[in-house]
Amino acid sequence: MTRPRIFATEFAKVYPLYVQKAQRKSRSADEVDQIIHWLTGYGPAGLREQIERRHDLETFFAQAPAFHPNAARVKGSVCGVRVEAVEDPLMWKIRVLDKLIDELAQGKAMEKILR
Repeated sequence: MTRPRIFATEFAKVYPLYVQKAQRKSRSADEVDQIIHWLTGYGPAGLREQIERRHDLETFFAQAPAFHPNAARVKGSVCGVRVEAVEDPLMWKIRVLDKLIDELAQGKAMEKILR
């Protein structure tokens, strides 16, 4: 079975899309960063390094210092796919991040997003 193309997509190409989505709904890049820090354990310098080195999503998540244990509490749909039904561990992590950014763009309070 072939691996989904999204795994090889550079995080540096996806990150600005997350920021744009948030900003279209009057949210900030800092809030996007806060979600990424919470989920992956990257600090500001680590996140910048991942972007500058143009790592793909597979490497981005593989090198994450500490994937948050409460990420398993993220439920709901992203692009018609239930997050909790995703079986591939990497695809699940990608979908969790997508879902958290969606919740930010939908106006949810940060305390509720960061379960």
